[in-house]
Amino acid sequence: MTILYKAKQWAKAIKRDVVALWLAARDPRVPWYAKFAAGAVAAYALSPIDLIPDFIPVLGYLDDLIIVPIGILLAVKLIPADLMAEFRAEAIRRSKPTSRGGLAFIVGIWILMAAALIWLFWPDRSA
Repeated sequence: MTILYKAKQWAKAIKRDVVALWLAARDPRVPWYAKFAAGAVAAYALSPIDLIPDFIPVLGYLDDLIIVPIGILLAVKLIPADLMAEFRAEAIRRSKPTSRGGLAFIVGIWILMAAALIWLFWPDRSA
C-alpha cells in the first residue's frame, strides 16, 4: 500500500465518522455527554468555514489535521461501540450534511475576536 492510498482511506474514515457523530448527536440512545461531544465535533467539522482560515500558512490546516481527528477520537470513545458501528453504516449511505450552528459559532468567535482587537488597539482620546 502506498502512502497516498493510506491517506485517502484515512480521509474517507474521517468524513464517515463526522457524519456518524452528527447522527449520534441526534440519537436518544446516546448518553448526554457523548451527544454533547459528538455534536460539538460534528458542528465544527461540518461548518462551511474554519475557525482558522486555510489560507493562513501552517495554522490554517492545523485544525483540519490535528484538532478535528482528536475530537473525533474523543467523541467516538464516549459512544457505545455497537451504536457507533450502526452510525458508521448509516453514514456511508448518507450524504454529508452542513452545520449552520457551527457556522454561527465560528462567525460569533470571529466577531468577538474583532471586537476585542478593536477595543485593545483603539486609541485613547481622553489623554
